[in-house]
Amino acid sequence: MRNCLKKAQFRWTPEAEQAFQEVKKCLIELPTLTAPHAGEPLTLYLSASDIAVGAVLLTDRKNVQTPIYYGHPINVLTGYKLKNVLSKLELSGRLAKWSIELGEYSIEYKPRPAIKEQVLADFVTEVPQHKEQECMIEQQPQAPPEQGQVWSLFTDGASSSEGSGAGLRLVNPEGHEFTYAIKLDFKSTNNEAEYEAFLAGLRIANKLGVEHLEARVDSMLIAGQINGTYEAKNEVMASYLSQARFLIRQFTSFNIIHIKRSENKSADALSKLASMNFENFAKDIRVEVLDHPSVQKNQVLVIQTDVESWMTLIKAYLSSGALPAGKVEARKIKHKALNYQLTDGIFYRRSFLGPLLRCVDADREIHEGICGLHAGPRMRVAKIMNAGYY
Repeated sequence: MRNCLKKAQFRWTPEAEQAFQEVKKCLIELPTLTAPHAGEPLTLYLSASDIAVGAVLLTDRKNVQTPIYYGHPINVLTGYKLKNVLSKLELSGRLAKWSIELGEYSIEYKPRPAIKEQVLADFVTEVPQHKEQECMIEQQPQAPPEQGQVWSLFTDGASSSEGSGAGLRLVNPEGHEFTYAIKLDFKSTNNEAEYEAFLAGLRIANKLGVEHLEARVDSMLIAGQINGTYEAKNEVMASYLSQARFLIRQFTSFNIIHIKRSENKSADALSKLASMNFENFAKDIRVEVLDHPSVQKNQVLVIQTDVESWMTLIKAYLSSGALPAGKVEARKIKHKALNYQLTDGIFYRRSFLGPLLRCVDADREIHEGICGLHAGPRMRVAKIMNAGYY
């Protein structure tokens, strides 16, 4: 048909008929959008690459998955730990915004059991391949160091109720190992302990005159923040990241790789031993004690309270995921919980610009005088009621 310039030249051949039938078949079998039934669970397939994201929302009826255009309860099938990321205690920046925005929907995250319609979401992200190739051409990686000059650094941190510790292994090109255990003599989270181990490894490698270093860590947070794929908007994490980048600039070449915890057993054992005691350490392990963190942390006001109040349902959800039986009430609790944090059994409200705010109940008195708020009575009551401490 392409070569038919005049009607007299038109010929309908068997090949044209076959092509026409194939086009009709494709148009008939295209997935059409449909409306879901009331209360029907939906399935959301996700896919993401460096330059694009894709998502397909479907409903399963008689083992046939059909795309829909709006929904109610949604099951998200993904291989990523989205539930853990969006429900963790410390959220900041874009993660906090996403968590608040998604909190109003009835979403349940489940592991992806099979491929099925995941190919549709993958297709959306894989289409703009020419753009990805252009980005790769623009990047100019550093020339790799000569063989036999790269040192390997393995680090790990551990934090528990018994204490915190950090362990690291520094391996030279000849295969000789230098092992260190560091006891953190201050309270720290697991991410902070991981960063302390990483910073200690960078400092030791720098003192030994290492020029080419490859760090292998099992913390996805540290690897992602150093590589630039994760943001550090939390003030403490941003301080750790700034300190790490300063130390990294001391090396001629540096590379960081995220590894599985099973590939980092030695550093993991050292960090756990350092957090407990030193009795079983070998003689070739260097033990160092830090009496203060490498960066300053926000102070938290401490107030004692154990009274049942408006905080009870939110505490139960943050600690164990328990929710009221009613859907409306459960949705309210999930939405409210995004603004609060439960740390070591203590209930806090997140503050945008200041420290964490300790929540109190109705039986706690509000101090006045030199220990009180320097504002008028009406202003004080308004602030307390607006903040929800009643």
